Amino acid sequence: MLSIVEIDYGTPKAVSANTVILQIDGKNISVPEGTSVMRAAAQAGINIPKLCATEMLDAFGSCRLCLVEIEGRKGYPASCTTPVAAGMKISTQTPKLAEIRRGVMELYISDHPLDCLTCPANGHCELQDMAGVVGLREVRYGYEGANHVFARIPASKGQKAAIHGRTHELVPNPLFSPKDESNPYFTFDPSKCIACSRCVRACDEVQGTFALTIQGRGFESKVAASQDNRFLDSECVSCGACVQACPTATLSEKSLIDKGQAEHSVTTTCAYCGVGCSFRAEMKGEEIVRMVPNKDGHANHGHSCVKGRFAIGYASHPDRITTPMIRASIADPWKVVSWDEAFAHVGSEFKRLQATYGTHSVGGITSSRCTNEETYLVQKLVRAGFGNNNVDTCARVCHSPTGYGLKATMGESAGTQDFDSIEKTDVVLVIGANPTDAHPVFGSQMKQRLRAGAKLIVIDPRRIDLVRTPHIKADYHLKLKPGTNVAVLNTMAYVIVSEGLVDHDFVARRCEPEAFAKWSAFVSQDKYSPEAMEAQTGVSAEAVRGAARLYATGGNGAIYYGLGVTEHAQGSTTVMAIANLAMATGNIGREGVGVNPLRGQNNVQGSCDMGSFPHEFPGYRHVSDVATRELFEKAWGVPLYNEPGLRIPNMFEAALDGSFKGLYVEGEDIAQSDPDTQHVTAALSAMECVVVQDLFLNETAKYAHVFLPGSSFLEKDGTFTNAERRVSRVRKVMAPKAGYADWEITQKLAQAMGYPMNYGHASEIMDEIAALTPTFHGVSFDRIDELGSVQWPCNEEHPNGTPVMHVDEFVRGKGRFMLTEYVPTREKVNAEHPLILTTGRILSQYNVGAQTRRTANVMWHDEDRLEIHPHDAEERGINDADWVGIASRSGETVLRAMVSERMQPGVVYTTFHFPESGANVITTDNSDWATNCPEYKVTAVQVTRVSQPSEWQKRFRAFSNEQQSLLDQSAAAQPADTLGQQ
Repeated sequence: MLSIVEIDYGTPKAVSANTVILQIDGKNISVPEGTSVMRAAAQAGINIPKLCATEMLDAFGSCRLCLVEIEGRKGYPASCTTPVAAGMKISTQTPKLAEIRRGVMELYISDHPLDCLTCPANGHCELQDMAGVVGLREVRYGYEGANHVFARIPASKGQKAAIHGRTHELVPNPLFSPKDESNPYFTFDPSKCIACSRCVRACDEVQGTFALTIQGRGFESKVAASQDNRFLDSECVSCGACVQACPTATLSEKSLIDKGQAEHSVTTTCAYCGVGCSFRAEMKGEEIVRMVPNKDGHANHGHSCVKGRFAIGYASHPDRITTPMIRASIADPWKVVSWDEAFAHVGSEFKRLQATYGTHSVGGITSSRCTNEETYLVQKLVRAGFGNNNVDTCARVCHSPTGYGLKATMGESAGTQDFDSIEKTDVVLVIGANPTDAHPVFGSQMKQRLRAGAKLIVIDPRRIDLVRTPHIKADYHLKLKPGTNVAVLNTMAYVIVSEGLVDHDFVARRCEPEAFAKWSAFVSQDKYSPEAMEAQTGVSAEAVRGAARLYATGGNGAIYYGLGVTEHAQGSTTVMAIANLAMATGNIGREGVGVNPLRGQNNVQGSCDMGSFPHEFPGYRHVSDVATRELFEKAWGVPLYNEPGLRIPNMFEAALDGSFKGLYVEGEDIAQSDPDTQHVTAALSAMECVVVQDLFLNETAKYAHVFLPGSSFLEKDGTFTNAERRVSRVRKVMAPKAGYADWEITQKLAQAMGYPMNYGHASEIMDEIAALTPTFHGVSFDRIDELGSVQWPCNEEHPNGTPVMHVDEFVRGKGRFMLTEYVPTREKVNAEHPLILTTGRILSQYNVGAQTRRTANVMWHDEDRLEIHPHDAEERGINDADWVGIASRSGETVLRAMVSERMQPGVVYTTFHFPESGANVITTDNSDWATNCPEYKVTAVQVTRVSQPSEWQKRFRAFSNEQQSLLDQSAAAQPADTLGQQ
């Protein structure tokens, strides 16, 4: 079911410059050409009865309720499948239509349970509504005939189901299927199904998984998941599209069954990945009944994934801590204190540290999960309150090379397109990204375009789902060796230049000629020919040449990339190589093309925009720029330091050296997410005051001296900026469980440090951001409310935002080609470590798992596993599900093996969602040459069968148990709802 506040117009909106004028029920109507009669009527306020139609899906025409009469035409055509035509005269209400509709509805109800008063859809059921609309008052057929409603029916000799002449003996009903409650989030009750096919079509057309089908024929037709499996055991990915499409209670959210219908709805933005889906939080008071994807959402258009749709239980999980705590040492129990005491303690400690060790002895880390306004205040606190530039963000370990590479080539540190641009793409190139798992809603939109005929190139060491999925097969899969991204892209450039495939007109008009000439000569060297590089990259010359030709000549080419590009020693170089390819082929500055980084977290883009890097103020302006610094000094009322501060790795080194002593961490878990875990925890242990602001006692908080309870996205106002630069509103749907939104906590800390912050609402913070940041000059809460969302730059020049960047010229003026010398990673395989480990994500889990591990998503993925190719497994005597030790130069951990042909021989893969897995115990301190982004994707390892946990895992469990005990000691004296239980 759609949201309780949304209007369903029945069929998708038509897009056409031509209009058609027609008459419906005597009313003259003008609509775009291609609009259905049903939608034209609905837009005019005339609602035609319907059951199989919904505007989320293409018209189907099966329910026969939406029949109309058209002057001059025979019969009664379905309004959903009939397009408008000029001069049409349509009647939607006549005695004959009323008779037909009542007859059709009578048949539906004759095979449907009459339990409306106790049905979870009661009050928001389309079948119930339509029965009322058509005036159904009796059902003449009853249940004497065959039916799907009852599990047992009266027996009838020689008959499958009871008819006249039945006996009194009850026998199993062969048409009945029991309710399927296997999925943790929704139920499937076949007895309520009207076989409208909306769920099947939603799975096909919207999600693209093709997990559902109509099984059987005629009256025996029924919806089945995969090969008549339970939903949990099927190919269903629990995106919720089927639940949203269902017009009855056949598919119902369990939360709706438990709590009943919502009474109001609040539009907000998902706090998971960088797609930035818009949702309607359907509420009863301050209790969430369900999250429904907003069909007017500009990023998701009413679609969702299992995380955003269902995995919100973490916000009310008993693990949540809702009172501040302090302690002198990580060996001490926590002491619960008041907010005022906590603020005073942090202010006193940070002042003491700066007085003892110097101004630069403290710093802060912003969060890509918090709002723009909260992130802005943290960096402001560090710069204006601490008096230094020691601020960094988790983008350091994911997309910092994106900022560096795109800034150098095009002049702006962000992607070029909106998501809808893909509708005009002819060739999709995906490199180092797995959209169907990490960005599933956009992954579904991408699959729609590929099924419509776009070509696909995948560059990835692993066979991701996109390589071969229902009705999609990659034209080229360049299964490169990890660490050779630059080499592969240079070989593609070699082909494009040497075969005369460069768009010279575009280059001449839009790019620096000297830089292009140098780049052209550079990539034309024999060493970068596909044949010369074949041994290093592992990709055949034939495949490289074919992919390069397709990208350069196949029409609109769009590149989408992820952490498989940036998390390398040459991450920044790879981003520049991608930009070079796009410029050389003219694939920049219009719809359907571009360079598109797929950001991992909900506000990675925003955290960078807000000035979270130690060398940049908000808007990517260097701290050494005098004019910029004077602008912020005037606004903030204090002198500002003119040298870049410490990056996260530098903070760790300085802590171990004894010069960095205090750290304020808002919403990040660096002890789990950052590489070389033992190095990170050693650095945290060396600090005297670590302040963690979060929902849970995460891995970093176990090394903290102060814990400040944060607020979830449901408990605050603000904005997130997604991967397409789209700024969307986050709206508070319930009061903060700890009493303060995160921005209010930071403001109180600033005041405790002696720096005045006095905002009354998050909108005032955005107003300050807009005043100080040129690309945000036109952004405000009111403007976003008016437009729904806005893509920066939004300013005087672009008052409605900028869906596509670099249209007439690049932000920097002329595009600059950069030389991208391939330098092999220093992380080498050898006899001791003969395999390469690379890492990634999985659909059901998110980042470090702090949120998703506290939901029913663990039913799909309850541990990190090591994927290994059958050849490598056989060599080591490893079977599926065996425990295996993974040893690198940095450390060792133990995971369960998953033997998989997704991998290529010599490469293994794991995720990092569970802290006890220790995935980052084995990653190294190698990093990108320009940004220090860690090289998560290339770690030399050995894998062997083992029978017990690693030594690190044993220490981890002992330490975690100790920290839980210390928390429990504090909890024993407190109310049960104030401290979480790990």
